Amino acid sequence: MNFDFQDLSGTFTTFDIVISLALSFVLSSVIAWVYRYTHKNVSYSQSYVQTLVLVGMVIALIMLVVGSNIARAFALVGALSVVRFRNAIKETRDVGFIFLVMAIGMTTGTRFYVLAIAATVAICLVLLIMNKFNWFKLDVQRQVVKVQVPPEPAYTDTVEDVLIKHCSEYELVSTESVRAGALVELYYTAQLKKGMSSNDLIAALSAVNAGQRVSVLTGYDQTDL
Repeated sequence: MNFDFQDLSGTFTTFDIVISLALSFVLSSVIAWVYRYTHKNVSYSQSYVQTLVLVGMVIALIMLVVGSNIARAFALVGALSVVRFRNAIKETRDVGFIFLVMAIGMTTGTRFYVLAIAATVAICLVLLIMNKFNWFKLDVQRQVVKVQVPPEPAYTDTVEDVLIKHCSEYELVSTESVRAGALVELYYTAQLKKGMSSNDLIAALSAVNAGQRVSVLTGYDQTDL
């Protein structure tokens, strides 16, 4: 019986392994630092940033293994198809950074070293410029208004009268029954009129909602709900 051990590592050199993994680590770390520097919201996760570096190196390793072998590529797709990710991505840009480190891992793993370096520098420079000059910012600050009222329709109408007086625009997002139906919780997005403050809106709503809870979250587009 033949028990020959066949090592396929000869398809790439030790130098290929070292330079691919080292370069993917360096470039992924650069991307991770750019993510950390440009992050503005409150949901920063050290684990996510470390995962960016890990993903870049793992993809580089996978590309070294797959190479130009179609059979290995299909086997890899089948193996990864059983993986399920349960964590929700809170920001769209987080998905973009994942794709970026995956692309860098692919380019280093397939030994397009110059392309990997050039792409990292160019894309990170664009990210830094957009962060520096605050590109595409919408200079409209909106509020999330949460009001609890008794279930009678008259209270809802009164709340909307207050919103008309204090807000240039508003929209009902959701209605939820709370305290076993004793109260109704109304969620609105609204934009305050010039000269109006969140405290003015809270005071006006508190005067008409039978002493129930009122919350106003300002600048929700920059805050994770």
